[in-house]
Amino acid sequence: MGKKKDEMKSAESDNTEVKTTEVAAADEKGASKGKSKAKKAEGDVGAGGKLSDKAYARELKKLHVELVKLQQWVVHKGLKVCILFEGRDGAGKGGTIKAITERVSPRVFRVVALPAPTEREKSQMYIQRYFGHLPAAGEVVIFDRSWYNRAGVERVMGFCSEDQAQKFLKAAPLVEKAIVESGVILLKFWLEVSAEEQTRRLAARIDDGRKTWKLSPMDLKSYDRWDDYTKARDEMFTATDVSWAPWYVARSEDKKRVRLNVISHILSHVPYEAIETRKIKLPKRKTGRVQAVDYPFHYVTERF
Repeated sequence: MGKKKDEMKSAESDNTEVKTTEVAAADEKGASKGKSKAKKAEGDVGAGGKLSDKAYARELKKLHVELVKLQQWVVHKGLKVCILFEGRDGAGKGGTIKAITERVSPRVFRVVALPAPTEREKSQMYIQRYFGHLPAAGEVVIFDRSWYNRAGVERVMGFCSEDQAQKFLKAAPLVEKAIVESGVILLKFWLEVSAEEQTRRLAARIDDGRKTWKLSPMDLKSYDRWDDYTKARDEMFTATDVSWAPWYVARSEDKKRVRLNVISHILSHVPYEAIETRKIKLPKRKTGRVQAVDYPFHYVTERF
């Protein structure tokens, strides 16, 4: 009898040890999963606080869905939205605009990037050539550089006189008040980049065949006028950062973050609602009733 009790105690002890080992293994596994999740989250942010490509794509997809909803609402309600992007060369204006427009209709979201004025346009009232591009009902117009060229590039590079620049700074808030009072939602963005990051981005354009077109002779001439641009920017803010058309500064050291932040800002400053639509279902179709012509098509060479 005593021998049997000892065997039972020994078996219980073995079971306890097995359970303890299993619990320890489970705890270790759980800790390992926790570390893995933390490491994954850290990987999304990346070194220096920059977003990983995966995290960026995930957040951008969510924002694009909302931009489509905003687009439908703008058309439905006949809203007029005007968005200006200003900033130094290499601040990321083009990339930000592309991120906004890549999943929406170009017939609703229209991008305006005007070239240098013609001789005829030079003889007009300065802001006249921009008026024709302002949004009509159901449109979102995005200016890649705007009438604020006069306060920045033209002023710094000597394409206008100081008197012309000062007159513009006085007139711009009044013109924008008239634009806003006509029913236009006006958003003005300044993308702020450091001197070091600007240098890195401009230098990258030299050796990258995809970006050489971005590096114009004007960029090179204006590169060493950082302080002049700083002074012009500050005076522009002082004169034109008004309650009916305030400036919004977006830090653009990280291109991915600035794109997400700007899109999020637009979504929060243009009132919109999701429009209920019927669930789309592809209709049935019949094929094979027409025999394709045996035509000698000129096919694209399939090199890939």
